[in-house]
Amino acid sequence: MNGLIMAAQLIAGLSILVVLHELGHFLAARAFGIKVEKFYLFFDAWGFKLFSIKVGETEYGIGWLPLGGYVKIAGMIDESMDVEAMKAPAEPWEFRSKPAWQRLIVMIGGVVVNVILGIFIFWMLTFKYGDTYIPNEQAKNGIVAYELANEIGLKSGDKILSINQKPLVKFSDMWSSAVLMGNAVIEFDRAGQTQQITIPTNFIEKLSEKGRTNFIDDFPRVENKVDSLIADGSAAKAGMQVGDVILTVNDSAAQFMDQLKPIVVKNAGKSIDVIVLRGDEKLNLTVNVSKEGTIGFFPKKDFELKNIQYGFVSALPIGASKAWSTLTDNVKGLGKVVRGEVAANKAVQGPIGIAAIYGATFNWIKFWTLTAILSMILAFMNILPIPALDGGHCVFLIIESIIGRPLSDKFMERAQMVGFVILISLMVFAFGNDLWKIFSK
Repeated sequence: MNGLIMAAQLIAGLSILVVLHELGHFLAARAFGIKVEKFYLFFDAWGFKLFSIKVGETEYGIGWLPLGGYVKIAGMIDESMDVEAMKAPAEPWEFRSKPAWQRLIVMIGGVVVNVILGIFIFWMLTFKYGDTYIPNEQAKNGIVAYELANEIGLKSGDKILSINQKPLVKFSDMWSSAVLMGNAVIEFDRAGQTQQITIPTNFIEKLSEKGRTNFIDDFPRVENKVDSLIADGSAAKAGMQVGDVILTVNDSAAQFMDQLKPIVVKNAGKSIDVIVLRGDEKLNLTVNVSKEGTIGFFPKKDFELKNIQYGFVSALPIGASKAWSTLTDNVKGLGKVVRGEVAANKAVQGPIGIAAIYGATFNWIKFWTLTAILSMILAFMNILPIPALDGGHCVFLIIESIIGRPLSDKFMERAQMVGFVILISLMVFAFGNDLWKIFSK
């Protein structure tokens, strides 16, 4: 069932993006009087389709192969590879009859819509929900550092001061691309002494391999000061009270939750010796640990979330900035792959991986945030100069404008075929990479 929910969210998100992307091409083509023969969500490969209806000159439908979608523009060599139609004399309502600048606008129409959509979604999310974050100044006990953080020189309790000499305002900015892309200089306080580390160039690769939960916790380090007790829980039965501060467990330091939890889990089903501080007095308690590895208390959260609300107009630049950051992060990521700083199999996320990010439960904010991110990624991927993609068509149109004549139909056919092979290869690689990650674990 979890898999179905994840798949449904992915299909819903991608369907929205694909339909609007193709709508961009469709509207631009119609604006210049170009006939659009088909408008399809998913591909009707080998003529099979789930649904279709013809309105005017255009057939609208849903194909059976969920690998995107397309609009079939008359007089253009595209995914349909309808080369027979290109042998007839050009008609005034065909793509090939229009000036190069009009054809260029048609080709970038989809990318433009995806960029506008990404900005719009981020804008609306910012307007409705504002910006909620933990101020870094409230991380009084520093960070909780896991394996990857330890490898680069960070420890639990370190208080992050700045990233690349800019004061850290939001605690969550330790997850920003400025850090994850590598080479960032992190300044922190450790036991009163200021120190620095530099994030490794290939850090994003290690993060992809070991998972984001192996870096630092999403929340600041929490002291084990009892905020509430579960009625009839082990801690309450042992005499623990609200306000107590746990100091040690079985003679090991356990003042913070990241210290306490592994000890308690290790002693599931056993009893543990706990020393708590109550006022100025230290007390010894014997607490039974449940089979699930819990003792029945909740620690006091010593930080508060800050929320900044924006008006309808003021939310726009914030949303646009988030969209732009998504785009630039992808450019930087691709650059690292090209330079060999990050292995392609660590950087590429296929359909299964993306579905897992959506998650097994529906969350309105998360769904639209991921859809906005994917919209910007789709825009970026489509503008790459690969034949069969919008970017490839744009390159050929620019060349045509420079040399003063269109490229031959034969060349365009072969380029389209090469591009199609490249795209299929990338899809197979991405899907296979997802499966490899699953089974290798």
